[in-house]
Amino acid sequence: MWQKRHLKTLLLIRIRITFGAVEEVLIIEDEVDIAQLVAFNLQRNGYLVDQVHDGLEGLEKILKDQPDLVILDLMLPGLDGYKILKKMQRDPRSHSIPVLMLTAKSQIDDRLKGLELGADDYLTKPFSPKELILRVKAILKRNRITPGSLTFSHGPFRFDKDSLCFFLNDEPLTLSLIEYKLLLHLCQRPGQPQDRNDLLKMIWGYSDDIHSRTLDTHMKRLRQKLGQEGAFLETIRGIGYQIRQIE
Repeated sequence: MWQKRHLKTLLLIRIRITFGAVEEVLIIEDEVDIAQLVAFNLQRNGYLVDQVHDGLEGLEKILKDQPDLVILDLMLPGLDGYKILKKMQRDPRSHSIPVLMLTAKSQIDDRLKGLELGADDYLTKPFSPKELILRVKAILKRNRITPGSLTFSHGPFRFDKDSLCFFLNDEPLTLSLIEYKLLLHLCQRPGQPQDRNDLLKMIWGYSDDIHSRTLDTHMKRLRQKLGQEGAFLETIRGIGYQIRQIE
């Protein structure tokens, strides 16, 4: 055990010398070959990587180590990916940790369910190493927001840019970083329809028909969290979304 920790420390020091700041990624994947392939490509791009092959062990590591990103397979022994997502959202130690799902190509409903439970994005198997790294970089870039020193309010919504906290009718409400960014972007442009492709590029860094459903799923989840105030989020048919202007 001591030797393993020592080797991890030495690896961390070496990566920091080579790449500068280090971001830690936890892979939870029961197919060892896939986990090792993902780990290899992440490590060669400067990330510090840990991997486990069981859902229960994976959740324990998430709560203990609080990595910068979790790459999560849905079908896992011990505890499946859906249950891990649910538990992450309910725990203050993990609710803000971004998650990249790994899914089979035919599991469209599984992807949507995972997004509704709080995953940030998904990658379908088989995937190319290049696509993997692009997705990881995009997610971590979104998570490196440098907050301003101001608060911003629109109707019942208040944003604290220092802490990235959100308040609904002056009561704190937990939002994922993607939900926070989407809602803030819309609130700063009340009554102005925002094109769905522009929203996809701004938040996810890419735009296509498949990932358009990713946006819809996050907007649906955001409306649910906002309760009756979710009516402020308006769908503009053929364009995208807007926040209702206060008269």
